[in-house]
Amino acid sequence: MDILKTLQEEFHLKPFQVENTVQLIDDGNTIPFIARYRKEATGSLDDQLLRELSDRLSYLRNLEEQRQKVKEAIEQQGKWTDEIAAALAAAATLTEIDDIYRPYRPKRKTRASVAKEKGLEPLAALIYAQDSAAEDYETAAAGFVDENMQVPDMPAALQGAMDIIAEWIADDANVRRRLRDVFMRNAVLNVTGVKEDMGVYEMYQDFSEPVRRIAGHRVLAINRGEKEEYLKVSVDFDPEKALEIVCLSHVKGKGKAAGFVRDAAADAYERLICPSIQREIRSQLTQTASEAAIQVFGMNLKQLLMQPPVKGNTVIGLDPGYRTGCKVAVVDPTGKVLDTGVIYPAPPHNKTQQAKTIIKQLVEKYHVTMFAIGNGTASHETEVFAAEVIKELNCGISYLVVSEAGASVYSASKLAAEEFPEYDVSLRSAVSIARRLQDPLAELVKIDPKAIGVGQYQHDMPQARLSETLDGVVEDCVNAVGVDLNTASAQLLSKVAGISGTVSKNIVTYRQENGVFTKRDQLKKVPKLGPKAFEQCAGFLRVQGENVLDNTGVHPESYAAAKQLLSVCGYTAEDVKNGAVKGLAQRVEQQGVETLAEKLSIGAPTLWDIVKELQKPGRDPRDELPKPMLRQDVMSMEDLKPGMELKGTVRNVIDFGAFVDIGVHQDGLVHISQITDRFIRHPSECLHVGDIVTVWVLSVDPAKKRISLTMKKPK
Repeated sequence: MDILKTLQEEFHLKPFQVENTVQLIDDGNTIPFIARYRKEATGSLDDQLLRELSDRLSYLRNLEEQRQKVKEAIEQQGKWTDEIAAALAAAATLTEIDDIYRPYRPKRKTRASVAKEKGLEPLAALIYAQDSAAEDYETAAAGFVDENMQVPDMPAALQGAMDIIAEWIADDANVRRRLRDVFMRNAVLNVTGVKEDMGVYEMYQDFSEPVRRIAGHRVLAINRGEKEEYLKVSVDFDPEKALEIVCLSHVKGKGKAAGFVRDAAADAYERLICPSIQREIRSQLTQTASEAAIQVFGMNLKQLLMQPPVKGNTVIGLDPGYRTGCKVAVVDPTGKVLDTGVIYPAPPHNKTQQAKTIIKQLVEKYHVTMFAIGNGTASHETEVFAAEVIKELNCGISYLVVSEAGASVYSASKLAAEEFPEYDVSLRSAVSIARRLQDPLAELVKIDPKAIGVGQYQHDMPQARLSETLDGVVEDCVNAVGVDLNTASAQLLSKVAGISGTVSKNIVTYRQENGVFTKRDQLKKVPKLGPKAFEQCAGFLRVQGENVLDNTGVHPESYAAAKQLLSVCGYTAEDVKNGAVKGLAQRVEQQGVETLAEKLSIGAPTLWDIVKELQKPGRDPRDELPKPMLRQDVMSMEDLKPGMELKGTVRNVIDFGAFVDIGVHQDGLVHISQITDRFIRHPSECLHVGDIVTVWVLSVDPAKKRISLTMKKPK
């Protein structure tokens, strides 16, 4: 297989794009670095496509490696043929290679292997030939009766021959491939409940759907229900039609021997092939559903991490609770903790007035401008309390309910203990909640992505693949935004391209021992940060120092070109610092992009990237996104009425709809059918995590805590 050509065809890319990208990956370059600083080489492929190409490259290389291993294994057995060589060369998946190797793979003890040990393989071969000699197979079978070989009589000999033929048929790669395809097109997934109280699996009590049409989220839900022993699942297909497919390649004519082989084929299908194909179909459905769910999870995570920071605010973080009280942390605009405490405004304590006094004092003392409220236990009561305080203060303060998913995991982690050794675990959660409002990305990178809560069935997915995908998303987001070298935590620095966990700690240690970085070049003095790591990370780190380019996304390798560009266009570095290069893009166009790029010895994509960075040094791409919706008042579920119009924030996008926070503690569901009047395959075509949307209430069920919403304006 020509891997480069295969990648070119599958991704619809030009040869140079694939060749250069593969070479860059093989040279140890990170995906963010390739996407941002090697656009000329890749034809400006984005990070998502580069990761997909890298994954596919790994799969194809693994496929080739497995192909070679199978060839060597069959050759060692002396059974290599031109037919096997052709089949192996044509195999496009690991499953197909596995099918080809199946007859030659060392097997555990089977009925067929036992029969072969008894010397019955010649009899099986005679019958399987289905020629004139085979018609008198009973007489032939009598010659294999041997009590010493434990073949006591003719029926035992024939049974052994049938077991051998059945295994030959079951190992036929062509039969398995045809059946697999037919099952995927025509089989039905049948589900039945096995408990009286089915709980959340009630809809699957008696469920049936064609395999080819079943939605991924249903597959994952059914898998979980089966694992929890609520459901019994089967993949069913007409056995007569399946048997005809099996017999097509193995039964010749209608003679007596052919009837024997047909019986062996029936045994092969029922005992060996069908259970195996059913497992493969279930596995394929699960793999497809998991991969789709992982992609949705990754998409939601990216949108959540890229939520715009609420900068320049001193924030009170409130981590709600009943018995243990509401934990409070005051955090300044840089994320520094100014004060902490605990208040008891909710049951069973109900010390509301005392709590109000404490919060008002903190607001006045630290000039607080915003509250961040965790959305966990007692969140609604805390929200009501905060709204009352805001109304009584009447000084323009607003609040935002933020997801506290993973906050408790972080608070009890070794990382949190290192960051806040002086604070109790519960107080660390309040700090985290406040910082999530100030800078979601910087705070959320401290938490295992699987615990952030923007997906479904994350515990049921392949954990290695899920972690790999989510880590890639975090890495792409961090590098897209850029990281302040002088304020970033070790955890945040470890997400920068080329920086390992050890090196990130070394950077923080160097900063503590030598003071703040004044230029990027000082990174080269950090222990274990070599030339390759510097090349990969430098462009993503920001330093506010003597060289304005150090505070941009311009890579040090392009500094000379950037300075020459400014000179050619009549600007200076001081103009960049003062934001006085707004007309730079226009001057570049006037001189001709290609001409100027050639003059600067860079490509046109790099030229435009440099222009964007010089026009907005220190820019944060998140600032261009819609700001989060802040609130000053609160509603309860009981206030909702059908037809009511509300503004809300999209919290999670899933296969069958989206959950929207409308300010009543319980998120409402907008089903995919209620998102838009036009047909969409997935809610992500219209909605993203963090979007501010207008919704109308369809129905409210307080008992089940369900809110049904629509984005279609009532007529």
